[in-house]
Amino acid sequence: MATISGMSGADVKAMTAELAALLPLWIGKIYQYDNASFGFRLNGEEKARHLLYVVRGVRAHLVSELPPAPKNPSGFSMYLRKYIEGGKVLGIEQKSIERVLIITIGKGPSEYKLIIELFDEGNLILTDEKYTIINALAQRRFKEREIIGGAEYSIAAVSPEKLTFEEFKEKLAGDEGEIVRALATRLQLGGIPSEDICQLAGVSKALPCKFATDVQLRPIYEAMKSWIAKLEKDRDPVIDPKGAFPFPSPAREPKEHFATFSKALEAFYPKPVAEKVIEQKIKLSKEERIRKQQEAALITFDKKIAEATEISEIIYSHYGEVQETIDVLSAASQKLSWQEIAAVIKQSDAPAAKRIISVEPKNASVVIDLQEKHKVTIFVHESLEANVGRYFAVVKKFRAKKAGALRAMEAGIIHPEKRKAAGPGRLKPKWYHRFRWMETSDGVLVIGGRNADQNEEIVKKYMEGKDTFLHADVFGASAVIVKGATERMDQAVQFAASYSRAWAGGGASVDVIAASPGQVSKTPESGEYVAHGSFIIRGERKIYKDVPLEISIGIRTEPVLAVIGGTPSAVEPLTSHSVRLVPGTFEGNDVAKKVLRKLKEAVPESGQKALKAILNTEGVAAFVPPGGSDLKFASGSEGDLE
Repeated sequence: MATISGMSGADVKAMTAELAALLPLWIGKIYQYDNASFGFRLNGEEKARHLLYVVRGVRAHLVSELPPAPKNPSGFSMYLRKYIEGGKVLGIEQKSIERVLIITIGKGPSEYKLIIELFDEGNLILTDEKYTIINALAQRRFKEREIIGGAEYSIAAVSPEKLTFEEFKEKLAGDEGEIVRALATRLQLGGIPSEDICQLAGVSKALPCKFATDVQLRPIYEAMKSWIAKLEKDRDPVIDPKGAFPFPSPAREPKEHFATFSKALEAFYPKPVAEKVIEQKIKLSKEERIRKQQEAALITFDKKIAEATEISEIIYSHYGEVQETIDVLSAASQKLSWQEIAAVIKQSDAPAAKRIISVEPKNASVVIDLQEKHKVTIFVHESLEANVGRYFAVVKKFRAKKAGALRAMEAGIIHPEKRKAAGPGRLKPKWYHRFRWMETSDGVLVIGGRNADQNEEIVKKYMEGKDTFLHADVFGASAVIVKGATERMDQAVQFAASYSRAWAGGGASVDVIAASPGQVSKTPESGEYVAHGSFIIRGERKIYKDVPLEISIGIRTEPVLAVIGGTPSAVEPLTSHSVRLVPGTFEGNDVAKKVLRKLKEAVPESGQKALKAILNTEGVAAFVPPGGSDLKFASGSEGDLE
């Protein structure tokens, strides 16, 4: 069942049983090797040590040796260490027969769930004992669920072997396809296991579901229950021509048997990349290796060109559907927040809504399924032609890269290898980075103007639907927009308070006014004047009293490298090192230099090079409030990075 593309739900059930048999366990060190792979040291009784290797979206099993520990631990691995390192593993289970492994960990008075998702792109998610999400490697919003801080992780599902025969029949009823396909998709058993179950039951896998009788379904039901039971209690791990399996298939001869399923998976899957590179260097000269890299790059360029060209053609071939999506969502965004739009889409049965797979509020974009090979990202506030133009730009970019590579190869030029930096890359520029910006703990974007011109631009161009407008109750403050509904309005309000002239006044707190977009106007009453960058708020507004002035600036290392700043409760959990500011006496440029020095002192010398590109005065100064500041304290130290 485990193929090169990843483990199946049945594999996860077998692995869950194998790991649970090792309890009690304790969480040791946690490592992140790249954006996808992790290592966990699990300590057992009598000094037993077990090494769990995870590649999100692909596999999770024990290995005989983990890759070398990275010199600079990632922010997410350090975050996990903070919560669960040293904790006792209380249980290891699976969500139904899905590709989801759930590890329950007790640490002190608290209980946590580490959820490892092995489907699609995969994820690592940390929740509390009630499955409320604390943090995730990748925070996302989908049509059916949200993986963001504060959301509930749903575990509602029934494993196939726990279904009664009547429930089993009902699951398959009405399926227009063959019985093997219904088992694979409706019961999430996967293709190869479903074929084996049909063979064990003595029923043709091609039997149409709508013609199946109880006489035919009963043996399939019993064979399924027996087959799933073997995953937990009667394993005989093997590798055969189709992959690695917890026990031999009735249809294929095994190539090799293994003592544990983990050993079978370790033998089946390729070695980690670091080890493969070492082997390649032994076999190939530098010139041969670079030539192969150039040839591989040409294949990648051709693939990118073909994909972008095909997507542009798909958009034009579905002109009506795409234009309808743009028109409907553009109009909706004037009245609703993007979170509300996502909720409406989720509940709607309209064809336009069913096409939408996911929503990205920060970019005002959606991913739609046009029943083609590729999923298409559409930016709602751009015309259809502008959306197509994005893909034409990709084609142009990679054609130029391809032409350059071909010229170099024809001339016999071997370019020096470009070494990829270990760990995550830098944060890519976003449209909102030129403003003051922050994300709340539940993933909602907050933006504010740096000056009167930006205040005008933010309100006129970016304030939508049911966004919230915030303004400190003093003259000379950022116009702040909360891009959607958030449970952490306290963080957004403190952001608005701190980036105001109240900071320069040296006070400890200030009131903040909140209003809906419909209440914000540039039109004055007769005889009144509204200054550039200022606005009139009409009607009842909410006032947050005595909001404390405080800002944190820190280094984020996961999922990308960046200096970030904003409300301490939003920023500090995401950073490996941070400095907190309060109103004080040192001028902005001096403060930026002091913060920079503190952050550099906290990072060990081995990590300085990786952070050199982002750790500079300009990057820090972008988050320093206007007016004098003092450093309250710094968090993070060299010891934290070990």
